[in-house]
Amino acid sequence: MMDLDKIERDLMREVSGVTGIPEGAYNFRVNGKSIGRQSSEKINIVPKTEKSGIDIYIADNTHQEIVHIPVIISASGLKEAVYNDFYVGDNCEVTIVAGCGIYNCGTDDSIHDGIHVFHVGKNSKVYYIEKHCGIGPGAGKILNPTTKVDLGENSYAEMLLEQIKGVDSTRRMTEADLAKNAHLVVKERLFTHGKQSAESEIVARLNGQDSSADIVSRAVAQDFSAQNFRSHIIGAAKCRGHSECDAIIMDKARVNAEPALEALNVDAELIHEAAIGKIANEQLTKLMTLGLSRRQAEAQIINGFLK
Repeated sequence: MMDLDKIERDLMREVSGVTGIPEGAYNFRVNGKSIGRQSSEKINIVPKTEKSGIDIYIADNTHQEIVHIPVIISASGLKEAVYNDFYVGDNCEVTIVAGCGIYNCGTDDSIHDGIHVFHVGKNSKVYYIEKHCGIGPGAGKILNPTTKVDLGENSYAEMLLEQIKGVDSTRRMTEADLAKNAHLVVKERLFTHGKQSAESEIVARLNGQDSSADIVSRAVAQDFSAQNFRSHIIGAAKCRGHSECDAIIMDKARVNAEPALEALNVDAELIHEAAIGKIANEQLTKLMTLGLSRRQAEAQIINGFLK
């Protein structure tokens, strides 16, 4: 698959599911450079000239197409900021698969800041998948994603944001503006261990009549890791908003959850929920009676919780 070594191929598969050259539009970025790019009949990928990144233009009435834009870093000490803008036309239904994997075996931190901006047209649906992971015995694997979404009338965006493992530090910022009858679904999954830290902030501004947002974050913090989650739903019209944060805390970890609601209209219906707790002893005991060790039982519970 392309000109990648085994570690890079494994990372590519982990964060994007890509095992070969996919059909349709794609851009593969490895160690700060594009190593493969292809547009399709209705999706045009254009490299930026003034800064690092690409513009993705998706024509009106594009359906059942997938765009792959994964990033791999295997050079220790590489620090980059990449700006990707998506222009989704009207009446579209597309899937965008992003994600970044870092392998670091050196003494200098490797850092990827990915800034993605979505402009979604009327009556369109966008499914966005973003997975992050880090491996290797070296210095920091640091990922700071920023995602901004502008949803047009009657549009829909569903975003799966996952931090799988091995990311030493992350600052995640997700914000969205919703027009009339636009709908946003965010499913965030965070896993930290060791001395890792993760900050996540999600802001949804429900500006349009009958717009809605459903934000669900699930997190597991092990060892001495620390997590801080903030959500802010702003209802500026007749709308519906829901925010939910569930976290499992283990060992000497720290978890903070700060859900916030702001109603600017009498017909805004906003709800938030937050729960932080440890794994129930009853769950562990049940699995251990089936022959699993305590660590195996914990791993199975965690895997199920983060699905």
